[in-house]
Amino acid sequence: MGEIKVSPDYNWFRSTVPLKKIIVDDDDSKIWSLYDAGPRNIRCPLIFLPPVSGTADVFFRQILALTGWGYRVIALQYPVYWDHLEFCDGFRKLLDHLQLDKVHLFGASLGGFLAQKFAEYTHKSPRVHSLILCNSFSDTSIFNQTWTANSFWLMPSFMLKKIVLGNFSSGPVDPVMADAIDFMVDRLESLGQSELASRLTLNCQNSYVEPHKIRDIPVTIMDPCVFLKVFDQSALSTEAKEEMYKLYPNARRAHLKTGGNFPYLCRSAEVNLYVQIHLLQFHGTKYAAIDPSMVSAEELEVQKGNLSISQEEQ
Repeated sequence: MGEIKVSPDYNWFRSTVPLKKIIVDDDDSKIWSLYDAGPRNIRCPLIFLPPVSGTADVFFRQILALTGWGYRVIALQYPVYWDHLEFCDGFRKLLDHLQLDKVHLFGASLGGFLAQKFAEYTHKSPRVHSLILCNSFSDTSIFNQTWTANSFWLMPSFMLKKIVLGNFSSGPVDPVMADAIDFMVDRLESLGQSELASRLTLNCQNSYVEPHKIRDIPVTIMDPCVFLKVFDQSALSTEAKEEMYKLYPNARRAHLKTGGNFPYLCRSAEVNLYVQIHLLQFHGTKYAAIDPSMVSAEELEVQKGNLSISQEEQ
């Protein structure tokens, strides 16, 4: 196991894309870590926000593929923030620092929830042009942990990791998904107690998305058939998915046959194609995330057709 960490693609990524560290708050202990790759002339890039257990490099396969096609991609790792308002204010400062007025956001699980909250936070002066929500949710009450959310900061690291690991797939999975889980476990081990406690706090403290504030934003909802387990409340998985569909009735749906909790690692080709299809609607506008010289809509349509054929075969 651990094939991803020693793969040529991951080693190439780590050797060619520098990890940047940026401080935007008065508290200099709050450090944003990010990979920023692709053409710098793009002023509305795609930004990836990781799940509770993830670091910025869990999206390395998206960075390598999408930048190769001419997109500008940024993958983030959060500082320690303890409430959603504090996170949103810090993220806004980061975008100001990067001189980005508007962005597209891809959020996985907690990252998807934070992406929605940031869109809501900036709705009067919009900073989010579109959303791709992968295995995400719109209301933290589905976890039934709001009453303990404020005590995560007291828990030792091993206990926090045990909570997160309890939501990873435990049954038999194919080798590619097993490698993805191994990689995410390794990333989880790299997080400190305060990082993990703050993420679990953001994941579980009482909050929900106000749809009327973000209803005009184009949304793609991406979910594999094996959906996010939510603190062993398996009955809530379907409930969470259906709630997202109700919240965004006009959203495009990107259904993946498989992929589990981490499709961006184990089904990256499909995820990357769905990302391209989502971003295609902005080509030719000032909100395009791709270098105009790299656009080939006809080729993308062919790829879209190939994806449909492969899914039918499955």
